[in-house]
Amino acid sequence: MSEVYAELRPRAFAIAYRMLGSVSEAEDIVQEAFLRMHQTEEITSPRAFVATLVTRLSIDQLRSARVRRERYVGEWLPEPVLSEPSPADQAETADSLSLAFLVLLESLSPRQRAAFLLREVFDYPYPEVAEIVGTDVDTTRHLVAKARHHVKERRPRYPASRQQRQELAERFTAAASRGDLAALEALLADDVALHADGGGRVPALGRAVDGRHRVARTIAVGFRKIAERGLRVKIAEVNGQPGFVTVDADDRLIMVMGMDVADGRIRALHSIVNPDKLP
Repeated sequence: MSEVYAELRPRAFAIAYRMLGSVSEAEDIVQEAFLRMHQTEEITSPRAFVATLVTRLSIDQLRSARVRRERYVGEWLPEPVLSEPSPADQAETADSLSLAFLVLLESLSPRQRAAFLLREVFDYPYPEVAEIVGTDVDTTRHLVAKARHHVKERRPRYPASRQQRQELAERFTAAASRGDLAALEALLADDVALHADGGGRVPALGRAVDGRHRVARTIAVGFRKIAERGLRVKIAEVNGQPGFVTVDADDRLIMVMGMDVADGRIRALHSIVNPDKLP
Protein backbone atom coordinates (compact mmCIF):
# COMPACT_ATOMS: atom_id res chain seq x y z
CA MET A 1 0.00 0.00 0.00
CA SER A 2 2.84 2.39 0.85
CA GLU A 3 4.38 1.89 -2.61
CA VAL A 4 1.06 2.62 -4.30
CA TYR A 5 0.61 5.72 -2.13
CA ALA A 6 4.09 7.00 -2.96
CA GLU A 7 3.48 6.45 -6.68
CA LEU A 8 -0.01 7.95 -6.93
CA ARG A 9 0.05 10.71 -4.33
CA PRO A 10 1.94 13.37 -6.38
CA ARG A 11 -0.58 13.22 -9.24
CA ALA A 12 -3.51 13.08 -6.81
CA PHE A 13 -2.32 16.19 -4.97
CA ALA A 14 -1.55 17.98 -8.26
CA ILE A 15 -5.16 17.48 -9.41
CA ALA A 16 -6.72 18.42 -6.07
CA TYR A 17 -4.61 21.54 -5.58
CA ARG A 18 -5.35 22.88 -9.06
CA MET A 19 -9.03 22.19 -8.52
CA LEU A 20 -9.24 23.90 -5.13
CA GLY A 21 -6.36 26.39 -4.92
CA SER A 22 -5.83 25.30 -1.32
CA VAL A 23 -2.97 23.16 -0.03
CA SER A 24 -4.79 22.12 3.16
CA GLU A 25 -8.02 21.21 1.37
CA ALA A 26 -6.09 19.31 -1.30
CA GLU A 27 -4.24 17.32 1.37
CA ASP A 28 -7.56 16.41 3.01
CA ILE A 29 -9.02 15.28 -0.32
CA VAL A 30 -6.00 13.10 -1.08
CA GLN A 31 -6.11 11.48 2.36
CA GLU A 32 -9.82 10.77 1.99
CA ALA A 33 -9.30 9.24 -1.46
CA PHE A 34 -6.58 6.87 -0.25
CA LEU A 35 -8.63 5.93 2.82
CA ARG A 36 -11.54 4.95 0.58
CA MET A 37 -9.22 3.03 -1.71
CA HIS A 38 -7.86 1.12 1.30
CA GLN A 39 -11.43 0.21 2.27
CA THR A 40 -12.40 -0.94 -1.25
CA GLU A 41 -11.80 -4.47 -2.53
CA GLU A 42 -10.93 -5.58 -6.06
CA ILE A 43 -9.74 -2.31 -7.59
CA THR A 44 -8.81 -2.93 -11.23
CA SER A 45 -6.79 0.27 -11.67
CA PRO A 46 -5.61 2.15 -8.55
CA ARG A 47 -4.49 5.06 -10.77
CA ALA A 48 -7.94 5.51 -12.29
CA PHE A 49 -9.66 4.89 -8.95
CA VAL A 50 -7.68 7.59 -7.13
CA ALA A 51 -7.95 10.12 -9.98
CA THR A 52 -11.72 9.62 -10.11
CA LEU A 53 -12.18 9.94 -6.36
CA VAL A 54 -9.91 12.98 -6.02
CA THR A 55 -11.65 14.76 -8.90
CA ARG A 56 -15.19 14.04 -7.71
CA LEU A 57 -14.38 14.95 -4.11
CA SER A 58 -12.75 18.16 -5.36
CA ILE A 59 -15.82 19.06 -7.42
CA ASP A 60 -18.03 18.66 -4.33
CA GLN A 61 -15.58 20.60 -2.19
CA LEU A 62 -15.30 23.40 -4.74
CA ARG A 63 -19.07 23.82 -4.89
CA SER A 64 -19.27 24.32 -1.13
CA ALA A 65 -16.09 26.42 -1.09
CA ARG A 66 -17.59 28.89 -3.54
CA VAL A 67 -20.38 29.64 -1.08
CA ARG A 68 -17.78 30.33 1.63
CA ARG A 69 -15.72 32.50 -0.71
CA GLU A 70 -18.73 34.74 -1.33
CA ARG A 71 -18.54 35.65 2.37
CA TYR A 72 -14.74 35.98 2.34
CA VAL A 73 -13.38 39.32 3.57
CA GLY A 74 -11.63 41.07 0.70
CA GLU A 75 -10.32 39.36 -2.41
CA TRP A 76 -9.83 35.58 -2.31
CA LEU A 77 -6.57 34.27 -3.80
CA PRO A 78 -5.21 30.73 -3.96
CA GLU A 79 -2.98 29.39 -1.20
CA PRO A 80 0.62 29.66 -2.48
CA VAL A 81 3.11 26.82 -2.81
CA LEU A 82 6.77 27.71 -2.29
CA SER A 83 8.48 24.38 -2.94
CA GLU A 84 10.09 24.12 -6.35
CA PRO A 85 8.44 21.57 -8.68
CA SER A 86 10.54 18.62 -9.76
CA PRO A 87 11.83 18.52 -13.36
CA ALA A 88 9.14 15.98 -14.15
CA ASP A 89 6.41 18.21 -12.72
CA GLN A 90 7.76 21.21 -14.63
CA ALA A 91 7.69 19.31 -17.91
CA GLU A 92 4.23 17.89 -17.27
CA THR A 93 2.34 20.91 -16.01
CA ALA A 94 4.21 23.92 -17.44
CA ASP A 95 2.54 27.11 -16.16
CA SER A 96 -0.58 25.43 -14.79
CA LEU A 97 0.64 25.90 -11.22
CA SER A 98 0.97 29.68 -11.38
CA LEU A 99 -1.24 31.85 -9.18
CA ALA A 100 -2.47 33.73 -12.25
CA PHE A 101 -3.60 30.47 -13.88
CA LEU A 102 -5.33 29.27 -10.71
CA VAL A 103 -7.16 32.59 -10.41
CA LEU A 104 -8.27 32.25 -14.01
CA LEU A 105 -9.63 28.76 -13.32
CA GLU A 106 -11.90 30.26 -10.64
CA SER A 107 -14.13 31.60 -13.43
CA LEU A 108 -14.92 28.06 -14.65
CA SER A 109 -17.65 25.87 -13.24
CA PRO A 110 -16.39 22.97 -11.07
CA ARG A 111 -17.09 20.40 -13.77
CA GLN A 112 -15.55 22.56 -16.51
CA ARG A 113 -12.51 23.04 -14.35
CA ALA A 114 -12.14 19.30 -13.75
CA ALA A 115 -12.58 18.34 -17.39
CA PHE A 116 -10.17 21.05 -18.58
CA LEU A 117 -7.44 20.16 -16.09
CA LEU A 118 -7.65 16.42 -16.70
CA ARG A 119 -7.57 16.81 -20.47
CA GLU A 120 -5.39 19.88 -21.09
CA VAL A 121 -2.97 19.72 -18.17
CA PHE A 122 -2.77 16.04 -17.27
CA ASP A 123 -3.46 14.65 -20.76
CA TYR A 124 -6.14 12.11 -19.86
CA PRO A 125 -8.01 10.77 -22.93
CA TYR A 126 -11.56 12.02 -23.41
CA PRO A 127 -13.25 8.68 -22.56
CA GLU A 128 -11.38 8.57 -19.23
CA VAL A 129 -12.18 12.21 -18.48
CA ALA A 130 -15.84 11.54 -19.22
CA GLU A 131 -15.89 8.58 -16.85
CA ILE A 132 -14.16 10.55 -14.09
CA VAL A 133 -16.45 13.60 -14.25
CA GLY A 134 -19.53 11.41 -14.76
CA THR A 135 -20.72 12.39 -18.21
CA ASP A 136 -20.52 11.20 -21.84
CA VAL A 137 -17.65 11.89 -24.25
CA ASP A 138 -19.51 14.46 -26.35
CA THR A 139 -20.49 16.48 -23.29
CA THR A 140 -16.91 16.24 -22.04
CA ARG A 141 -15.54 17.57 -25.33
CA HIS A 142 -17.97 20.48 -25.06
CA LEU A 143 -16.91 21.20 -21.47
CA VAL A 144 -13.22 21.18 -22.42
CA ALA A 145 -13.75 23.27 -25.56
CA LYS A 146 -15.70 25.94 -23.70
CA ALA A 147 -13.13 26.06 -20.90
CA ARG A 148 -10.23 26.13 -23.38
CA HIS A 149 -11.79 29.08 -25.22
CA HIS A 150 -12.36 30.94 -21.95
CA VAL A 151 -8.80 30.36 -20.77
CA LYS A 152 -7.24 31.20 -24.14
CA GLU A 153 -9.03 34.56 -24.24
CA ARG A 154 -7.60 35.57 -20.89
CA ARG A 155 -4.11 34.05 -20.95
CA PRO A 156 -1.16 36.05 -22.31
CA ARG A 157 -0.50 35.62 -26.00
CA TYR A 158 3.29 35.63 -25.60
CA PRO A 159 4.20 34.09 -22.24
CA ALA A 160 7.67 34.80 -20.89
CA SER A 161 10.46 32.27 -20.50
CA ARG A 162 11.59 31.25 -17.05
CA GLN A 163 14.78 33.29 -17.44
CA GLN A 164 12.79 36.41 -18.40
CA ARG A 165 10.55 35.99 -15.37
CA GLN A 166 13.55 35.56 -13.09
CA GLU A 167 15.22 38.70 -14.45
CA LEU A 168 12.02 40.72 -14.10
CA ALA A 169 11.58 39.54 -10.50
CA GLU A 170 15.10 40.70 -9.65
CA ARG A 171 14.71 44.06 -11.38
CA PHE A 172 11.27 44.56 -9.82
CA THR A 173 12.43 43.97 -6.23
CA ALA A 174 15.49 46.19 -6.75
CA ALA A 175 13.41 49.08 -8.15
CA ALA A 176 10.73 48.69 -5.48
CA SER A 177 13.32 48.66 -2.71
CA ARG A 178 14.79 51.92 -4.07
CA GLY A 179 11.36 53.47 -4.47
CA ASP A 180 12.21 54.12 -8.12
CA LEU A 181 8.79 54.77 -9.68
CA ALA A 182 10.14 55.25 -13.21
CA ALA A 183 12.01 51.95 -13.12
CA LEU A 184 8.95 50.18 -11.68
CA GLU A 185 6.59 51.57 -14.30
CA ALA A 186 8.98 50.44 -17.05
CA LEU A 187 8.52 46.84 -15.86
CA LEU A 188 4.71 46.95 -15.71
CA ALA A 189 2.16 46.42 -18.45
CA ASP A 190 -0.27 49.28 -19.08
CA ASP A 191 -3.19 47.23 -17.72
CA VAL A 192 -1.29 45.63 -14.84
CA ALA A 193 -3.36 44.69 -11.77
CA LEU A 194 -2.27 44.23 -8.17
CA HIS A 195 -4.35 41.81 -6.09
CA ALA A 196 -4.01 41.17 -2.35
CA ASP A 197 -5.55 38.65 0.03
CA GLY A 198 -5.58 39.43 3.76
CA GLY A 199 -8.70 37.41 4.52
CA GLY A 200 -9.75 39.96 7.14
CA ARG A 201 -6.89 38.76 9.32
CA VAL A 202 -4.37 41.47 8.45
CA PRO A 203 -4.60 44.77 6.52
CA ALA A 204 -4.67 44.35 2.74
CA LEU A 205 -6.05 46.08 -0.33
CA GLY A 206 -9.83 46.26 -0.27
CA ARG A 207 -9.94 45.77 -4.02
CA ALA A 208 -7.53 45.27 -6.90
CA VAL A 209 -5.36 48.23 -7.96
CA ASP A 210 -5.23 48.71 -11.74
CA GLY A 211 -2.91 50.61 -14.06
CA ARG A 212 0.84 51.04 -14.32
CA HIS A 213 1.14 54.31 -12.38
CA ARG A 214 -1.19 53.35 -9.50
CA VAL A 215 0.38 49.91 -9.09
CA ALA A 216 3.92 51.34 -9.12
CA ARG A 217 3.03 53.88 -6.42
CA THR A 218 1.26 51.24 -4.30
CA ILE A 219 4.24 48.89 -4.56
CA ALA A 220 6.72 51.63 -3.69
CA VAL A 221 4.72 52.59 -0.59
CA GLY A 222 4.41 48.94 0.39
CA PHE A 223 8.16 48.33 0.11
CA ARG A 224 8.89 51.45 2.15
CA LYS A 225 6.66 50.11 4.94
CA ILE A 226 8.40 46.73 4.67
CA ALA A 227 11.76 48.44 5.25
CA GLU A 228 10.39 50.51 8.14
CA ARG A 229 9.22 47.33 9.88
CA GLY A 230 12.65 45.75 9.53
CA LEU A 231 11.40 43.04 7.19
CA ARG A 232 13.41 41.51 4.35
CA VAL A 233 12.42 40.74 0.76
CA LYS A 234 13.79 37.63 -0.91
CA ILE A 235 13.40 36.24 -4.44
CA ALA A 236 11.58 32.90 -4.15
CA GLU A 237 9.89 30.16 -6.14
CA VAL A 238 6.16 30.88 -5.95
CA ASN A 239 3.94 28.21 -7.50
CA GLY A 240 6.70 27.16 -9.85
CA GLN A 241 7.41 30.73 -10.99
CA PRO A 242 9.86 33.42 -9.86
CA GLY A 243 8.31 35.72 -7.29
CA PHE A 244 9.29 36.94 -3.87
CA VAL A 245 8.51 36.64 -0.17
CA THR A 246 8.77 38.96 2.80
CA VAL A 247 10.14 37.58 6.06
CA ASP A 248 10.77 38.97 9.54
CA ALA A 249 13.96 38.81 11.62
CA ASP A 250 13.15 35.19 12.59
CA ASP A 251 12.62 34.21 8.94
CA ARG A 252 8.87 33.85 9.43
CA LEU A 253 6.79 34.47 6.32
CA ILE A 254 4.83 37.71 6.27
CA MET A 255 3.89 37.87 2.59
CA VAL A 256 4.12 35.83 -0.59
CA MET A 257 3.82 37.54 -3.98
CA GLY A 258 3.52 35.83 -7.34
CA MET A 259 4.11 37.52 -10.70
CA ASP A 260 2.36 37.00 -14.03
CA VAL A 261 4.67 37.96 -16.89
CA ALA A 262 4.04 38.21 -20.64
CA ASP A 263 5.32 40.28 -23.54
CA GLY A 264 8.32 41.25 -21.42
CA ARG A 265 6.27 43.01 -18.74
CA ILE A 266 4.49 42.19 -15.51
CA ARG A 267 0.75 41.79 -16.15
CA ALA A 268 -0.43 40.94 -12.64
CA LEU A 269 0.82 40.67 -9.07
CA HIS A 270 -0.87 38.43 -6.50
CA SER A 271 0.01 39.14 -2.87
CA ILE A 272 -1.03 36.76 -0.08
CA VAL A 273 -0.69 38.12 3.46
CA ASN A 274 -3.47 36.10 5.13
CA PRO A 275 -1.47 34.17 7.77
CA ASP A 276 -3.84 31.20 7.44
CA LYS A 277 -2.65 30.74 3.85
CA LEU A 278 1.09 31.19 4.30
CA PRO A 279 3.19 27.97 4.23
